[in-house]
Amino acid sequence: MRNFLFLISFALLSSSVRAQDLSQYEKKTFVSSRGDTLPYRILYPLNYDASKKYPMFLVLHGAGERGNNNEAQLTHGARLFLADSNRTGYPAIVVFPQCPQNSFWAKANVNRNTTPFEISFDYSGAASAPLNAAIELTRQLIKEGSVDRRKVYVTGLSMGGMGTFEAVYREPKLFAAAGPICGGGNAKAYNKKTARVPFRVFHGAADAVVNVKLSQEMVARLKELNATVEYFEYPGVNHNSWDNAFAEPDFISWFYKRKK
Repeated sequence: MRNFLFLISFALLSSSVRAQDLSQYEKKTFVSSRGDTLPYRILYPLNYDASKKYPMFLVLHGAGERGNNNEAQLTHGARLFLADSNRTGYPAIVVFPQCPQNSFWAKANVNRNTTPFEISFDYSGAASAPLNAAIELTRQLIKEGSVDRRKVYVTGLSMGGMGTFEAVYREPKLFAAAGPICGGGNAKAYNKKTARVPFRVFHGAADAVVNVKLSQEMVARLKELNATVEYFEYPGVNHNSWDNAFAEPDFISWFYKRKK
């Protein structure tokens, strides 16, 4: 019943934000130092004051939103940050980078011929070009001066949930908190340095695309490393567990309580 009420409230929230309001996410393009092009959308706080510093959310989309049309990455989660209560109560700079087609946020091998997909991770060597570019973009926005470097957060769903785990692994000192949704990561690679970041992990127990065991294994590893971690596993919920995660009444406020 609790989750049902949250879903109803989230549906009402979404319907109260007109589709055209997504245009408030400005279209931009970032070119990394390696020459990789990363389209992204960015939302600035209401009454944005460039002389002030704001928390920042880096939001990594799922595999279905890959491409370069600078639109599709706003499919999930974007309206949550547009809600009046969030924009006034939790002003933030929100960044939705877009992973190019046939690329991946995380260094993962995916066998799409299995159900759920068979996914293995390898964090050795450099991160993927899109994730490197997203991290570089984050650093540039901090350098520009309006981002509070103590309050930089990362979240993402599915492929972006995997990217969230890897982003923290790659840059544990960059992020103040992380919220991966229906993803997973290389649990064996995580160590005490990468477990300093507080985590809130979400997954549907009936996920037929990304096995819920991937999140379970990551949570078990984080607890083993004495990390701060909360885990939400939704019974009977399939791969679209982001609907449940974004419906948590404190999804955004939880992040705001964390700073480096």
